[in-house]
Amino acid sequence: MQLTGSIRSILEQKRGMIHTAAPSDSVFDAIKKMAEKEVGALIVLDDERVVGIVSERDYARKVILKGHSSKEITVAQIMSSPVIFVDPEYSVEECMRIVTEQRIRHLPVMRGNRLLGIISIGDLVNAILSEQSETIRHLEAYISRAG
Repeated sequence: MQLTGSIRSILEQKRGMIHTAAPSDSVFDAIKKMAEKEVGALIVLDDERVVGIVSERDYARKVILKGHSSKEITVAQIMSSPVIFVDPEYSVEECMRIVTEQRIRHLPVMRGNRLLGIISIGDLVNAILSEQSETIRHLEAYISRAG
């Protein structure tokens, strides 16, 4: 099944919610912010430039498992960089392929150097399920008219 939608529509539904951290923030503060905002990752901005992404996975693997203190380690020390990002015109299918191949859960969406938003694997799965439901409704309507 070919997925036709672009991720622009996903971003529009999220209404520009972008949660960020600075490279100098403590990991503790970044994790606290993720918990407050109920997100699994933050875009790391130095001024307005995207320099990385920090996730719960980074925290678990680079702080907890190594016995570090989240109050003493900075975001810059554990963030993933360079950042894999996509353009808003990428399709849901292209983005799903990227997150699968790269084994990541979050994709910043950028136009040039401008950060437009972030999509998660959950956003992509929801878009796929929505498109499949719509296809099923169309097929059911077609079958009921033909029969």
